[in-house]
Amino acid sequence: QVQLVESGGGLVQAGDSLRLSCAASGRTFSSYAMGWFRQAPGKEREFVAGVSRSGGRTWYADSVKGRFTISRDNAKNTVYLQMNSLKPEDTAVYYCAASYYSGSYYYLTADFGSWGQGTQVTVSS
Repeated sequence: QVQLVESGGGLVQAGDSLRLSCAASGRTFSSYAMGWFRQAPGKEREFVAGVSRSGGRTWYADSVKGRFTISRDNAKNTVYLQMNSLKPEDTAVYYCAASYYSGSYYYLTADFGSWGQGTQVTVSS
């Protein structure tokens, strides 16, 4: 089992940047892929970005490609989401998640077995 704690959310204006962090403990951090998801009010949780266990592969939802960057530091047991050029439609609770698997290109919530408590990101226009 993996314990995940997100931080870094907040209220920003459109065009601003934020960096989210997710600290992991428990299972060996470098043995599984990680991801970020988000959930806006009244909507289903959706995939945002994923990173392979080594950090060598990353993948993104089309809606954030070119604006968000996911990375991980296995020495610090931490995964990051750098969010640039934020838009009001990026407003959501952001969750980090640990996959069951050690490969790449997982997009479904069912591929991820451990979740953080979430951090709110609000982008004003």
